[in-house]
Amino acid sequence: MPFYSLSLFYDVRAEKVGPSGGHQMQRCFRQRLVLSTLSVKRVKIPNIRSKDDNLGLRDFEVSFIRLLDKHECNVQRSIGYYLEALLMLAPFVKTPLRAALKGVTNDPTDPSVDLLKVTAIPLMKKFGIDGDGLEIKVLKRGMAPAGGGEVLFTCPVRRSMKPVQLTEPGKIKRIRGTAFSVRVSPQMANRIVDSARSILNKFIPDIYIYTDHMKGASSGKSPGFGLTLVAETVNGTFLGAEVMSTPQGQGDPVLPEDLGRNCAKLLLEEIYRGGCVDSTNQSLALLYMTLGQQDVSKSLLGPLSPYT
Repeated sequence: MPFYSLSLFYDVRAEKVGPSGGHQMQRCFRQRLVLSTLSVKRVKIPNIRSKDDNLGLRDFEVSFIRLLDKHECNVQRSIGYYLEALLMLAPFVKTPLRAALKGVTNDPTDPSVDLLKVTAIPLMKKFGIDGDGLEIKVLKRGMAPAGGGEVLFTCPVRRSMKPVQLTEPGKIKRIRGTAFSVRVSPQMANRIVDSARSILNKFIPDIYIYTDHMKGASSGKSPGFGLTLVAETVNGTFLGAEVMSTPQGQGDPVLPEDLGRNCAKLLLEEIYRGGCVDSTNQSLALLYMTLGQQDVSKSLLGPLSPYT
Protein backbone atom coordinates (compact mmCIF):
# COMPACT_ATOMS: atom_id res chain seq x y z
CA MET A 1 0.00 0.00 0.00
CA PRO A 2 1.44 3.41 -0.91
CA PHE A 3 2.02 6.14 1.65
CA TYR A 4 0.10 9.40 1.55
CA SER A 5 0.86 12.81 2.91
CA LEU A 6 -1.95 14.84 4.44
CA SER A 7 -2.42 16.79 1.24
CA LEU A 8 -6.10 16.95 0.37
CA PHE A 9 -7.50 16.45 -3.14
CA TYR A 10 -10.84 18.23 -3.23
CA ASP A 11 -12.89 20.72 -5.17
CA VAL A 12 -15.81 22.09 -3.18
CA ARG A 13 -18.19 24.26 -5.22
CA ALA A 14 -21.68 25.66 -4.81
CA GLU A 15 -22.95 24.51 -8.21
CA LYS A 16 -26.53 23.49 -8.89
CA VAL A 17 -27.25 19.82 -9.45
CA GLY A 18 -30.33 17.64 -9.06
CA PRO A 19 -32.80 18.23 -6.24
CA SER A 20 -31.02 15.92 -3.77
CA GLY A 21 -27.51 15.43 -5.14
CA GLY A 22 -25.77 18.09 -3.11
CA HIS A 23 -27.62 17.10 0.06
CA GLN A 24 -26.56 13.47 -0.29
CA MET A 25 -22.94 14.49 -0.88
CA GLN A 26 -22.69 16.84 2.08
CA ARG A 27 -24.09 14.14 4.40
CA CYS A 28 -20.87 12.17 3.82
CA PHE A 29 -18.58 15.19 3.93
CA ARG A 30 -15.83 13.71 6.12
CA GLN A 31 -15.92 10.28 4.52
CA ARG A 32 -15.57 11.74 1.03
CA LEU A 33 -12.59 13.88 1.96
CA VAL A 34 -10.89 11.02 3.83
CA LEU A 35 -11.35 8.61 0.93
CA SER A 36 -10.27 11.33 -1.52
CA THR A 37 -7.02 11.67 0.40
CA LEU A 38 -6.39 7.92 0.67
CA SER A 39 -7.19 7.24 -2.99
CA VAL A 40 -5.42 10.38 -4.27
CA LYS A 41 -8.50 11.30 -6.30
CA ARG A 42 -10.34 14.57 -6.51
CA VAL A 43 -13.89 14.84 -5.21
CA LYS A 44 -16.44 17.54 -6.02
CA ILE A 45 -19.16 18.39 -3.51
CA PRO A 46 -21.54 20.73 -5.34
CA ASN A 47 -24.65 22.57 -4.23
CA ILE A 48 -23.60 22.94 -0.59
CA ARG A 49 -26.88 23.72 1.25
CA SER A 50 -28.16 25.66 -1.77
CA LYS A 51 -31.71 25.68 -0.39
CA ASP A 52 -30.67 26.67 3.13
CA ASP A 53 -30.79 30.23 4.43
CA ASN A 54 -27.17 29.80 5.48
CA LEU A 55 -25.45 28.76 2.22
CA GLY A 56 -22.21 26.85 1.90
CA LEU A 57 -19.93 25.13 4.40
CA ARG A 58 -20.36 25.44 8.15
CA ASP A 59 -17.47 26.73 10.25
CA PHE A 60 -16.75 23.25 11.67
CA GLU A 61 -16.58 21.79 8.14
CA VAL A 62 -14.07 24.44 7.07
CA SER A 63 -12.18 23.67 10.26
CA PHE A 64 -12.12 19.98 9.30
CA ILE A 65 -10.52 20.80 5.95
CA ARG A 66 -7.88 22.87 7.73
CA LEU A 67 -7.39 20.08 10.26
CA LEU A 68 -5.90 17.89 7.54
CA ASP A 69 -2.94 20.29 7.75
CA LYS A 70 -3.20 21.88 11.23
CA HIS A 71 -5.05 21.00 14.44
CA GLU A 72 -7.24 23.70 16.09
CA CYS A 73 -10.78 22.25 16.24
CA ASN A 74 -13.88 24.40 15.87
CA VAL A 75 -16.02 24.18 19.05
CA GLN A 76 -19.24 23.70 17.06
CA ARG A 77 -18.27 20.00 16.98
CA SER A 78 -16.24 17.99 19.45
CA ILE A 79 -12.71 16.70 18.95
CA GLY A 80 -14.24 13.27 18.29
CA TYR A 81 -15.66 14.59 15.00
CA TYR A 82 -12.13 15.33 13.79
CA LEU A 83 -10.44 12.42 15.53
CA GLU A 84 -12.64 9.83 13.79
CA ALA A 85 -11.22 10.94 10.45
CA LEU A 86 -7.64 11.02 11.74
CA LEU A 87 -8.02 7.41 12.90
CA MET A 88 -8.76 6.51 9.29
CA LEU A 89 -5.86 8.49 7.83
CA ALA A 90 -3.10 8.26 10.43
CA PRO A 91 -1.71 4.76 9.66
CA PHE A 92 -1.10 5.70 6.01
CA VAL A 93 0.80 8.99 6.26
CA LYS A 94 4.52 9.26 5.53
CA THR A 95 5.73 9.71 9.11
CA PRO A 96 4.25 8.75 12.51
CA LEU A 97 1.48 11.17 13.43
CA ARG A 98 1.52 13.29 16.56
CA ALA A 99 -1.53 15.58 16.70
CA ALA A 100 -2.48 17.89 19.56
CA LEU A 101 -6.20 18.60 19.14
CA LYS A 102 -7.77 21.48 21.07
CA GLY A 103 -11.47 22.14 21.57
CA VAL A 104 -14.46 20.22 22.99
CA THR A 105 -13.57 16.76 24.31
CA ASN A 106 -17.10 15.66 25.26
CA ASP A 107 -20.50 16.61 23.86
CA PRO A 108 -23.81 14.79 23.22
CA THR A 109 -23.39 14.79 19.41
CA ASP A 110 -20.06 13.13 18.50
CA PRO A 111 -18.13 10.17 19.93
CA SER A 112 -16.02 11.42 22.81
CA VAL A 113 -12.27 10.98 23.03
CA ASP A 114 -12.91 8.63 25.97
CA LEU A 115 -15.09 6.33 23.88
CA LEU A 116 -12.66 6.26 20.94
CA LYS A 117 -9.79 5.56 23.34
CA VAL A 118 -11.41 2.42 24.79
CA THR A 119 -13.01 1.07 21.60
CA ALA A 120 -11.21 2.36 18.48
CA ILE A 121 -7.65 1.85 19.78
CA PRO A 122 -8.17 -1.88 20.58
CA LEU A 123 -9.78 -2.30 17.14
CA MET A 124 -6.79 -0.67 15.43
CA LYS A 125 -4.48 -3.09 17.24
CA LYS A 126 -6.40 -6.03 15.77
CA PHE A 127 -5.45 -4.73 12.31
CA GLY A 128 -1.78 -4.64 13.28
CA ILE A 129 -1.55 -0.93 14.17
CA ASP A 130 0.14 -1.17 17.52
CA GLY A 131 3.20 -0.29 19.55
CA ASP A 132 4.03 2.43 22.05
CA GLY A 133 3.23 5.10 19.48
CA LEU A 134 -0.53 4.38 19.36
CA GLU A 135 -2.33 6.42 22.01
CA ILE A 136 -5.17 8.84 22.71
CA LYS A 137 -4.42 10.89 25.81
CA VAL A 138 -6.74 13.44 27.42
CA LEU A 139 -4.57 16.30 28.69
CA LYS A 140 -7.43 18.70 29.46
CA ARG A 141 -11.18 18.24 29.41
CA GLY A 142 -13.36 20.76 27.62
CA MET A 143 -17.14 20.48 27.67
CA ALA A 144 -19.47 22.08 25.15
CA PRO A 145 -20.13 24.86 24.34
CA ALA A 146 -16.88 26.71 25.13
CA GLY A 147 -14.40 23.81 25.02
CA GLY A 148 -10.91 24.41 26.33
CA GLY A 149 -9.89 20.75 26.20
CA GLU A 150 -6.75 19.24 24.73
CA VAL A 151 -6.10 15.73 23.42
CA LEU A 152 -2.88 14.16 22.18
CA PHE A 153 -3.22 11.51 19.47
CA THR A 154 -0.16 9.59 18.30
CA CYS A 155 -0.12 6.81 15.72
CA PRO A 156 2.64 4.82 14.01
CA VAL A 157 2.80 4.22 10.26
CA ARG A 158 1.57 0.87 8.97
CA ARG A 159 2.49 -0.41 5.50
CA SER A 160 -0.50 -2.74 5.22
CA MET A 161 -3.50 -3.84 7.24
CA LYS A 162 -3.32 -7.19 9.01
CA PRO A 163 -6.14 -9.52 7.90
CA VAL A 164 -8.75 -10.10 10.62
CA GLN A 165 -11.35 -12.76 11.34
CA LEU A 166 -13.82 -11.09 13.70
CA THR A 167 -16.71 -13.54 13.66
CA GLU A 168 -17.22 -14.60 17.30
CA PRO A 169 -17.93 -11.76 19.76
CA GLY A 170 -17.77 -14.00 22.83
CA LYS A 171 -19.40 -13.57 26.23
CA ILE A 172 -18.99 -10.41 28.29
CA LYS A 173 -16.32 -10.86 30.96
CA ARG A 174 -16.07 -7.38 32.46
CA ILE A 175 -17.27 -3.79 32.25
CA ARG A 176 -15.11 -0.73 32.75
CA GLY A 177 -15.92 2.94 32.58
CA THR A 178 -15.02 6.53 33.35
CA ALA A 179 -17.37 8.98 35.05
CA PHE A 180 -16.04 12.53 34.78
CA SER A 181 -17.01 15.93 36.09
CA VAL A 182 -15.56 19.37 35.36
CA ARG A 183 -16.44 22.70 36.97
CA VAL A 184 -19.13 20.99 39.05
CA SER A 185 -19.07 19.12 42.37
CA PRO A 186 -16.92 15.94 42.38
CA GLN A 187 -19.95 14.19 43.88
CA MET A 188 -21.59 14.31 40.47
CA ALA A 189 -19.26 11.57 39.23
CA ASN A 190 -19.93 9.42 42.31
CA ARG A 191 -23.69 9.73 41.81
CA ILE A 192 -23.27 8.67 38.17
CA VAL A 193 -21.29 5.59 39.19
CA ASP A 194 -23.84 4.49 41.80
CA SER A 195 -26.78 4.80 39.40
CA ALA A 196 -24.99 2.95 36.57
CA ARG A 197 -23.96 0.11 38.88
CA SER A 198 -27.54 -0.23 40.15
CA ILE A 199 -28.42 -1.61 36.71
CA LEU A 200 -25.19 -3.32 35.60
CA ASN A 201 -24.69 -5.25 38.87
CA LYS A 202 -27.72 -7.36 37.97
CA PHE A 203 -25.89 -8.79 34.94
CA ILE A 204 -22.19 -9.14 35.77
CA PRO A 205 -20.04 -8.82 38.94
CA ASP A 206 -16.79 -7.60 37.37
CA ILE A 207 -17.48 -3.87 37.08
CA TYR A 208 -15.14 -0.98 37.78
CA ILE A 209 -15.96 2.63 36.91
CA TYR A 210 -13.25 5.23 37.48
CA THR A 211 -14.03 8.79 38.52
CA ASP A 212 -12.17 11.65 36.86
CA HIS A 213 -12.53 15.16 38.28
CA MET A 214 -10.23 17.71 36.66
CA LYS A 215 -9.62 21.08 38.29
CA GLY A 216 -8.28 24.47 37.34
CA ALA A 217 -6.74 24.88 33.90
CA SER A 218 -7.35 21.20 33.10
CA SER A 219 -11.13 21.55 33.47
CA GLY A 220 -11.82 23.59 30.34
CA LYS A 221 -14.17 26.54 30.01
CA SER A 222 -17.65 25.03 30.54
CA PRO A 223 -19.19 22.88 33.30
CA GLY A 224 -20.47 19.38 32.70
CA PHE A 225 -20.30 15.69 33.49
CA GLY A 226 -20.68 12.37 31.72
CA LEU A 227 -20.07 8.64 31.63
CA THR A 228 -18.33 6.31 29.19
CA LEU A 229 -18.76 2.53 29.54
CA VAL A 230 -17.08 -0.34 27.69
CA ALA A 231 -17.88 -4.05 27.86
CA GLU A 232 -15.04 -6.45 27.04
CA THR A 233 -15.69 -10.03 25.91
CA VAL A 234 -13.59 -13.16 26.36
CA ASN A 235 -12.59 -12.88 22.66
CA GLY A 236 -11.34 -9.32 22.92
CA THR A 237 -14.37 -7.48 21.55
CA PHE A 238 -14.96 -4.00 22.99
CA LEU A 239 -18.48 -2.54 22.96
CA GLY A 240 -18.95 1.02 24.16
CA ALA A 241 -21.68 3.49 25.14
CA GLU A 242 -21.70 6.99 26.60
CA VAL A 243 -23.98 9.81 27.74
CA MET A 244 -23.05 13.46 28.37
CA SER A 245 -24.80 16.21 30.30
CA THR A 246 -26.67 18.90 28.40
CA PRO A 247 -24.32 21.74 27.36
CA GLN A 248 -24.63 24.86 29.47
CA GLY A 249 -27.46 27.08 28.22
CA GLN A 250 -28.85 24.44 25.85
CA GLY A 251 -31.96 22.41 26.60
CA ASP A 252 -33.15 20.89 29.87
CA PRO A 253 -30.57 19.90 32.50
CA VAL A 254 -30.07 16.21 33.26
CA LEU A 255 -29.61 14.62 36.68
CA PRO A 256 -26.46 12.50 37.19
CA GLU A 257 -28.63 9.58 38.37
CA ASP A 258 -30.64 9.62 35.15
CA LEU A 259 -27.45 9.96 33.09
CA GLY A 260 -25.85 6.93 34.74
CA ARG A 261 -28.91 4.73 34.28
CA ASN A 262 -29.37 5.80 30.67
CA CYS A 263 -25.74 5.04 29.85
CA ALA A 264 -25.98 1.59 31.44
CA LYS A 265 -29.09 0.84 29.35
CA LEU A 266 -27.34 2.03 26.18
CA LEU A 267 -24.44 -0.34 26.89
CA LEU A 268 -26.85 -3.25 27.35
CA GLU A 269 -28.51 -2.30 24.06
CA GLU A 270 -25.12 -2.26 22.34
CA ILE A 271 -24.42 -5.74 23.69
CA TYR A 272 -27.85 -6.92 22.51
CA ARG A 273 -27.13 -5.62 18.99
CA GLY A 274 -24.33 -8.18 18.76
CA GLY A 275 -21.32 -8.08 16.49
CA CYS A 276 -17.57 -7.96 17.00
CA VAL A 277 -17.39 -4.18 16.48
CA ASP A 278 -19.63 -1.66 18.21
CA SER A 279 -21.77 0.75 16.23
CA THR A 280 -19.36 3.67 16.76
CA ASN A 281 -16.48 1.89 15.00
CA GLN A 282 -18.25 -0.08 12.26
CA SER A 283 -17.14 2.32 9.52
CA LEU A 284 -13.52 2.29 10.76
CA ALA A 285 -13.42 -1.51 10.64
CA LEU A 286 -14.93 -1.62 7.14
CA LEU A 287 -12.43 0.95 5.84
CA TYR A 288 -9.46 -0.98 7.24
CA MET A 289 -10.82 -4.20 5.73
CA THR A 290 -11.18 -2.46 2.36
CA LEU A 291 -7.61 -1.17 2.49
CA GLY A 292 -6.22 -4.57 3.43
CA GLN A 293 -5.62 -7.65 1.33
CA GLN A 294 -8.55 -8.65 -0.86
CA ASP A 295 -11.08 -11.22 0.34
CA VAL A 296 -9.22 -12.34 3.45
CA SER A 297 -10.89 -10.36 6.27
CA LYS A 298 -14.26 -11.11 7.85
CA SER A 299 -16.18 -9.21 10.51
CA LEU A 300 -19.55 -9.83 12.12
CA LEU A 301 -21.47 -6.58 12.63
CA GLY A 302 -24.76 -5.81 14.33
CA PRO A 303 -27.39 -3.57 12.70
CA LEU A 304 -25.56 -0.89 10.76
CA SER A 305 -25.63 2.63 12.16
CA PRO A 306 -26.80 5.48 9.88
CA TYR A 307 -23.20 6.76 9.75
CA THR A 308 -21.90 3.37 8.62
